[in-house]
Amino acid sequence: MSATDGPPARHVTVDGRRVRHRVDGDGPPVVLLHGLGRCLRDFTEQHELLARRFRVHSVDLPGYGGSLPMAEPSTLPALGRFVGRYLDAVGVDRPAHLVGNSLGGAVAMRLAVTEPARVASLTLVNSAGFGPEVTLALRLLAVRPLGRLLLRPSRRLVHRAERMLFHDAAFATQRRVEYALELARQPYTARVTLEICRHLGTFRGVRQQWRDELLAQVAELDVPTLIVWGDRDLILPAAHLEAARARLPKAHTHLFTGCGHLPQIERAEQFHQLLVDFWAGEQAGGDPAATAVAAD
Repeated sequence: MSATDGPPARHVTVDGRRVRHRVDGDGPPVVLLHGLGRCLRDFTEQHELLARRFRVHSVDLPGYGGSLPMAEPSTLPALGRFVGRYLDAVGVDRPAHLVGNSLGGAVAMRLAVTEPARVASLTLVNSAGFGPEVTLALRLLAVRPLGRLLLRPSRRLVHRAERMLFHDAAFATQRRVEYALELARQPYTARVTLEICRHLGTFRGVRQQWRDELLAQVAELDVPTLIVWGDRDLILPAAHLEAARARLPKAHTHLFTGCGHLPQIERAEQFHQLLVDFWAGEQAGGDPAATAVAAD
C-alpha cells in the first residue's frame, strides 16, 4: 500500500465516541499521534515500517479523519486524557512508545506528565510547545471571525497548506491535496481546529503559560526522550530545537537537513532507523545525557 492509499478502516469506541485507528504488528506498543488538522495517514510510512517489530497504533485524534469529536471542548488536557482512554479501550496495559508530530507531540507530553507509567519513551517530532513562533496562517485562526472564514474548504488554500508542510514539493502530491480537502470538509473539523488553536495560542503566537508549565513537568520525568526537527520547517521553526535542548537537556536530539514539518514522511527511512536505534539504545541502558545526534 502506498503512503496515500487509505489504511484499513478500523474503529473503536472511546468514551462513547467512534475513533478511527490502525493497529498492526506484534511486540512493544507504539502510539503515533498526528498534528493539527491532520490524520493518521501522516504516519503511514512509519506505521508499516515499525509494524515489522512493534505493535503499532496510529490514531485519528478526536474531530479529525474518521474520529468523532469529544463530548468536551478540544483542549490539550482533554486530548491527553483521550489518549489514555484510547489505550484502555484497546487493551494496552504496558508502557508505550509515544511518537507525536506537531500538536501530537504536545499531546504525548501531556499524557506523560499525567500518566507517566503509561509511557516508555517520548519522540517529539517538530513538536508544539517549545516556542511562541508559529506560522501566520495558524495565528490568524485565533482571530474572530477570521478563523472560521480561513477554514472554509478551498482547493487553493488546502494546496497551499499542504505545500507548506514539505521542503520537497514532490511530496505535496495531488492525492495528498485531495485527501486534505476531504478532511477539511468534515462537518466538525473547523470547530475542533478553532477550539484547539484558541486554547493553545493567540494572534501573537503560542501561549507561554501552558508551554512553561508542561515543559517544567516533562523535565522532571524520568522518560527517555528524542526530539526531532526538519531545518526547513515553515510551521514551527527549527530554532525551537535549541529551545528544546535548553528546556529538556537530557533529551536526545536530531536535525534533518533539507526537510520540512513532516520528517516522518520526507525522511521516512532515516526517521525509522533513528527511532529504532533510540529505543534499542534506551533498552540497552544508553546514556540519555548524550543529547546531540548528528544532523542528517
